Amino acid sequence: MATALITGASAGLGLEFAWQLATARHDLVLVARDAERLERVAAQIRAAAGVRVQVLPADLSVPDDVARVAARLAVVDEDEAGQRPVGLLVNNAGYAVHQRFVGGDVDAEVKALDVMVRAVLVLSHAAAGQMTERGRGAILNVASVAALTASGTYSAAKAWVRTFTEGLAVELRGTGVTATALCPGLMHTEFHERAGIDYTQLPEVAWLNADRVVAAALADVRRGVVISTPSLRYRLASGLLKVAPRAAVRAFEAR
Repeated sequence: MATALITGASAGLGLEFAWQLATARHDLVLVARDAERLERVAAQIRAAAGVRVQVLPADLSVPDDVARVAARLAVVDEDEAGQRPVGLLVNNAGYAVHQRFVGGDVDAEVKALDVMVRAVLVLSHAAAGQMTERGRGAILNVASVAALTASGTYSAAKAWVRTFTEGLAVELRGTGVTATALCPGLMHTEFHERAGIDYTQLPEVAWLNADRVVAAALADVRRGVVISTPSLRYRLASGLLKVAPRAAVRAFEAR
């Protein structure tokens, strides 16, 4: 039975990953800041799916917490505490800072950057090291279609995740380990509510359901797909963003 480690596992996309992987008989290591909420989720999953669930509370904007998660990922053989090697890392933790960059709180921006960039780099490094040593495994980094837009620091962070994952996938060729960047569009989760972003005026066709996004992402991981963009409409949107003049993309964001 494989073990999956998921960051940002207490809500939204991360929670959906946890349930789908547990249903597929994966043991889990759940990472998030809210220890109480993680424990509730873990108890529910253990009771419903009968898999082992380890809770690892961590704030991924704090280097020492990231180091603790990296140490868990570095486990190559089952240790005395019964911790098994992680075969799938899902770097999902992330959030949008809903403010203008100029004149905004730079500490908030740095904290978000630490979660969505620094932590992804450190945890991917730890996972790739033990996975290549064992000759198998997969890393799934959650990026976004926003990586192709010009909507501030969130887009910049997700663009880094996308490009980083592509480079990692190249380096991992022939090792038995894969890297996939998940690039979803708008989804029905807590993400926008937590960020204080009101998208209620958008039509329903613009939204994706988290369960379908996760199912598509995991299927792409199994196939070794490097860029996973669930849904035809967002694959078309991504294609248009790639070929559109960047001046047009910037003009759309500035309107």
